[in-house]
Amino acid sequence: MVSTFTWVLVGVVAYTILGMVLRTRGLLPESVRLSGPITTLHTKKGRQLLERLARPKRFWRAWGNVGFGLGLVVMIGSFLVVLLAGYQAIVNPQPTQLNEPRNVLAIPGVNEFLPLAVAPEIVTGLVLGLIVHEGGHGLFCRVEGIDIESMGLALLTIIPIGAFVEPDEDDIQRSRRGSQVRMFAAGVTNNFAVSLIAFLLLFGPVMGSFAVVDGANVGGVLPGSSADAAGVDRGTVITGVDGRSVTSARELEGILANSTSQSVELQLQDGESVTVERSVQVTGAVASAPLGTNDTIQAVNGTSIHREAQFRQAARNHTMANLTTRSGSVTMPLGAFARISPDGALADEGAPPEGSLVVTEIDGERIVDQTDLRRALDGRRQGESVTVVGYIDGEQQRYDVTLGSGGTIGVAVSPGIGGLVVDDFGVEYYPAASFLEILGGNAEQATGTDSVSFPQRVILTLVLPFAGVTTGLGYNFPGFTGFVTNFYEVGGLLGTFGDGVGFLLANVLFWTAWINLIIGQFNLVPTYPLDGGHILRASVESVVARLPIENKHSLTTVVTGAITVTMIASLLLMVFAPRLLT
Repeated sequence: MVSTFTWVLVGVVAYTILGMVLRTRGLLPESVRLSGPITTLHTKKGRQLLERLARPKRFWRAWGNVGFGLGLVVMIGSFLVVLLAGYQAIVNPQPTQLNEPRNVLAIPGVNEFLPLAVAPEIVTGLVLGLIVHEGGHGLFCRVEGIDIESMGLALLTIIPIGAFVEPDEDDIQRSRRGSQVRMFAAGVTNNFAVSLIAFLLLFGPVMGSFAVVDGANVGGVLPGSSADAAGVDRGTVITGVDGRSVTSARELEGILANSTSQSVELQLQDGESVTVERSVQVTGAVASAPLGTNDTIQAVNGTSIHREAQFRQAARNHTMANLTTRSGSVTMPLGAFARISPDGALADEGAPPEGSLVVTEIDGERIVDQTDLRRALDGRRQGESVTVVGYIDGEQQRYDVTLGSGGTIGVAVSPGIGGLVVDDFGVEYYPAASFLEILGGNAEQATGTDSVSFPQRVILTLVLPFAGVTTGLGYNFPGFTGFVTNFYEVGGLLGTFGDGVGFLLANVLFWTAWINLIIGQFNLVPTYPLDGGHILRASVESVVARLPIENKHSLTTVVTGAITVTMIASLLLMVFAPRLLT
């Protein structure tokens, strides 16, 4: 099946060829200019409007000074963050979804973090961001007496990717540095202002009208699991178990943990019921484990099991056990699966560096998983001695270990028991309440406390589209779209217009705030031809002008050039180094 990315590339190539033919034959109007797949639309209209808007010059200059100060802080921060990220990409190259080249493009459907389903809302925020950004440059040109040659829109084929104002270069050179930096910072200042307004509306009246529906919200179902076999699908809201109502995933898990029945009947939001026949399925396994993902454990040492709690109890009773599956049986140790650090305390006592050890005891205390191991070492200090018992290649080993820094034994522990993570239900829960709290909704419903401040909300909102990669929430936030809308309801005055209107408004505000922050931050990267590059040069010139040296122009060029090259190199390393070096 041809991917969306491939179709986009084919379309870009076809558009470029067609544009070259039209340009060669002189069929394009003067207002349209092509450079490969980049199209720019030029106009001189709108200058009179900017002239009228620029009349309160004292107000606008005060606004520009605030924007320049904010932009300078963001620019310096962006430089340091990108520099650090580039360095980390070299010393610790780890390919992730975030640094895949396709995810550098802010194109819904191509960038896997920007859902195609909310492309209209994303494009709305993008177009608004481009208008206020370039409108800010144009406005401050007139505030500072700089003439405008033309204005327009830049497109990647037919997709808006930027707007532009072409100021008169001679006027810029004749203007003061303060005028220049205010003009160059005006665009990002407006982007941040739009973000602030959108955030205030989103975090306040809009999200204040949202609530999470009662029940356990199913974000995903493990293939081949008990829930999958029963027909439970993502987007399902489980409202009851065996006739007992549930209002959250925690309540559901509590009821399932205490139930000894193999069969449970689930009541769903739509009024239907389904019966789930529970079985112990392996949902995760280390590479060296004798069982793999989707294997079903039917018995431990000949005793039939169908619940995770039964497997855990059997593990606590047996350090070595025979597990029966549908395809046969295996014998394996049951404890905390750990990888031995080459420079840790266990390796110092003769344990094989980089080898694996299933820890079953520490000072006579039974260890089943990483929680037990952490509890056994909690409060211990460096230099204390403990006896560690475990299995290496099926053979029991005993080590008298002197604890290392932080009271550790020098291992990296994997989740689960014996390297196996098991589940008897197979449902992944969508963190609807956590997302709502971040966005300013009913915090008490989410965590019981109103613990997130406005600045924290802004920072967290920036990473919500990547939350599945950057946080422990397990899901990226796509906005209120698709199956996600099953988990929320809209009340209050906004609710009178229907849930659909509330979801649409929330999506527009969320993506407008998000993409304007991205536009502002990106344009403040201190490299040409971005605004940050122009601000950098004007700022360096201002500092160098005060130095007692002769060739000030050369020093300015060297400093700005060095920063620009460093920035571009760091950006390229961020994207390409993790894959080239692994």
